[in-house]
Parts: sequence; structure tokens; C-alpha cells
Amino acid sequence: MSGFAETFERSAFGKRFRFAQHRTTPARDTVAGITTFIVMSYIIFVNPAILGFAGIEGLEEAGLPFDAVLTSTCLVAGVMTILMGLYTNRAYAIAPGLGLNAVVAFTLVANEGLSFPEAMGLIVVEGLAITILVLLGLRESIMRAIPLELKKAIAIGIGLFIAFIGLFNSGLVVRGAATPVDLADFTTWTVLITIFGLILTIGLRAVGFPGDLLVGIVLTTAFATIVNYAADVYPESLGYARWPDDIVSTPDFSLVGEFSFGAFTTLPFLAAVTFAFTLFLADFFDTMGTLVGVGRQAGYLDARGEMPDVQKPLLVDSLAAAAGGAVSASSATTYIESASGVGVGGRTGWVSVVTGALFFPFMFLAPLIGMVPPQATAPALIIVGWLMISVLTEVEEEAELESGDPLRHDPTTATEPAVARRPTTPERRLAGIDFHDIAVGLSAAIVIMLMPFTFSITDGIAAGFIVYVLVRIFQGQWARVHPLMYASALAFTFYFLAPLLQQELSWI
Repeated sequence: MSGFAETFERSAFGKRFRFAQHRTTPARDTVAGITTFIVMSYIIFVNPAILGFAGIEGLEEAGLPFDAVLTSTCLVAGVMTILMGLYTNRAYAIAPGLGLNAVVAFTLVANEGLSFPEAMGLIVVEGLAITILVLLGLRESIMRAIPLELKKAIAIGIGLFIAFIGLFNSGLVVRGAATPVDLADFTTWTVLITIFGLILTIGLRAVGFPGDLLVGIVLTTAFATIVNYAADVYPESLGYARWPDDIVSTPDFSLVGEFSFGAFTTLPFLAAVTFAFTLFLADFFDTMGTLVGVGRQAGYLDARGEMPDVQKPLLVDSLAAAAGGAVSASSATTYIESASGVGVGGRTGWVSVVTGALFFPFMFLAPLIGMVPPQATAPALIIVGWLMISVLTEVEEEAELESGDPLRHDPTTATEPAVARRPTTPERRLAGIDFHDIAVGLSAAIVIMLMPFTFSITDGIAAGFIVYVLVRIFQGQWARVHPLMYASALAFTFYFLAPLLQQELSWI
């Protein structure tokens, strides 16, 4: 190591991020941070659209103000991503989670009649609950209680739900005359704009273009603006696809602190608890999968596939969930898009610091971002939905020993070190859901089907958990069900029965 490099490593900056130890450089990690931001920055456009009910006839007036949501989105993403980098020295980025924001907007507010402050209060509750579990060291124990197939089904169901929101908000899927939904006639400008965005974004994704979702949103908005000035597609009152009078504005912090715990009195108490539990589950599994998936790529995992000091990123992520609710941006979570920065060589927390810092300038660009119509964000929702659905065909790799037996080294039972026999070519196998197994297959299918069909993530998870427990009982395999699954199924049963019980028992 040169004298300059040694001096640099001994500096406060070098000691904080330990670049040489992680086999990277500040320049490489800076590029990685920019890459991660570009890939995940679509949330700046999409989150205000979802929480503002953009494109939903009859609900747009009930949504949160665009400028304020944009400010809160950038605020929580910037602050918590920087905190992740400084506290953990790992290249994870945080922002409000897609799917979780849909629960808030469509399930809690539109369907259940909660106000946005009450819905955000439930986000704060679930974030604090996860934080307590992390501090008690119980988060991983709960992860083991739920069958892997149901965890994957939750991700797939949320993916379908997000994709359906994009299709419906854009006008590509409409209410049918003889059917609940139908494909729109390709006769309107808004449908043309959506198709343009889909073709463009799919093409960018197909060729591996970095930041395909962001570029797709920007170019589709530009196309929509040209069409709008030529054909007057969007009402002027909406502000879509119209160049604003002012590009820069003062950030709107009006939603910061706008939450309450009134959901526990507005809704039946058990129903409110169940909604908080559902948010908890969705956030819970999403984070664990992201930490492991990105951590494996970054080399954060040890020989047993475990992450040393995993409590640190889990703690920041849990606090981010509560912080997202506290500023009305919805639950913030660790983003799988962090893998893009890791993929170009990023390894240290400096990646996260750079990514987080890039969110702050966008707080001043609300008028410009407000141009983006629902048709421009729909392709991003559909692509993200596809990415979540892809866990159905997730591939596992098992190292093969020279004897042909898979390497399954258990330090508590092994009689010789795993390195005694060298692994050869890894075996790749699909690790999806066995739908022929009625217990896990049927319950997973129920989760996947009900989420988009009922427009409710809560209903899908609840029904799937109940079906799984019932099937195991009918099979006489009740001992295979973790006690926490019994407790969850019981709680979800009360959730479905809450309206009936409330008629008979006023205290519920």
C-alpha cells in the first residue's frame, strides 16, 4: 500500500468506512451510490401518486397533497439511508416500500375509512413493534415460524397487487360493462401514452439499461406532455403533462408529525391490531429477504450464510418503518435495488451516504415532478410487480462435494470440517412453491389470489394463514404448525369476524 493510501486509511473518513478492508475505493463507492439512487429513484414519483390516489376517479380529492408527500418521501429516504450507511457501514438503501403504501391508501383509507393520520399511526405502531423485536433478538425467531412458501406467496401477491394498481390507475384496465374489469379500448390518448411507456420501459429493461424505471418515467412524461399540448388530454386542474410556472419550490413539511393512534377507536380494536400485524408481516419479510439477497452479493454473509451484526441493519430498517409513518410517507424499508450499487462494486456504508444525499435536492422539485401522469408511473409499477412475482422461480445454489453429496456443514453435529472435501460445480435448482402440497400450495394460492382480487394485502395474508393451519389440523399434522402460526390464524379469524362480533359485543 502506498504512503498516500496508508495515510488515507488512517484518516477519520478512512477509519469510518474501511475501504481497503472491503476491497473498494471512495470513487468506486461514490459511483455505486449514484447507481443505487438512479435505480430506486422511481419511488420519488410513484409514492406521491399512490398516496394521492392519482388517476383514481372519485378519490383524488381524498388523497394526500403531492408536494407534501414528495417532501416526506425524500426526507425519510435521505435521512434513514444515510443513517444506515453511517451506523452499519453497509451498502443498503431505504425508501417507502411499494405495496406497503398501497395498503395504507387503498385498504386502510379507501376501504376501511380511516383518515391518513390514523393509517400512518398504524405504520408507526408496526415499526415500533419490529424495533422492540429486534432489540429483544426475536425477529429471526418469528421468521422461522412461517413456512417459506407462505413468505414467497406474500411477495408474489403484493407483486400482483402493485401491478394491478398500475394497470388500473393508468386506464389500461377499466371497469367492464358485463365483467368487473376489462381491457380498455385502444382508442384514447391516455391508453396510447401507457402503451408507449410500457414498450419503452420493457425495452430498456431487456437491454439492461441502468435506471430503466426512472428513464421510462421521464421519457413517458415528455411524450405525454407533447401529446397533451397537441390534443389537450389532461384537465388543466390536475397539472399532469404541463410545464409548471415554477420548477423549484420550497419543500412542504406539513405532513411531518401528522399521525395519530385513532385507528384503535375508529376500527374495532382487534381489526386495528390485525392491520398493524399485516403491515408488520409485509415489512418483516421484505427486509429479511433484501438483507440476505444483497448481503450475499456484497460478501456480507459468513460461511454459514449468516450475517454478522445483522441486528444493526435490522434496527435501522425498523426505525425507518416508524419514521415513514411519522412523516406520512408510509413504511420505509430496505430496497432490493441496493443490489445495483453492489453490482458495480460498492461495498461500504459510503454507498448509502451518497444515495441518501441525492434524495434531498428532489425535495425542491415538486412542481416539476408533479407533471408526471399516472400513465408514466404505471410501467414502473408493473415492472416492480414482475420482480416480486419472480421469487416463484427463485434459484438456489448448493455446492456439490466431490463425493456427490451436497455440502451441508452443521458445526454443531459435524465430525469433520466442511473444508475436508472440496466443493465442485454448484447445483442450481428451482426453489419455488409446491402447489401439489395442499397445505402450503393451497394456502399460498389463496394468498396470491386474494390480494389483487380483493384489493387488500391484509385479506390475502389472513385467509392464507387460516387455510394453512386448518389443512394441517385436518391432516393430523398439527404438531408441524408453529405456535405463532396458531396465534396468527386465531387473530386473523377475529379480524374476519370483527363486523359480526361488533354487532353483538360493543366493546370489540
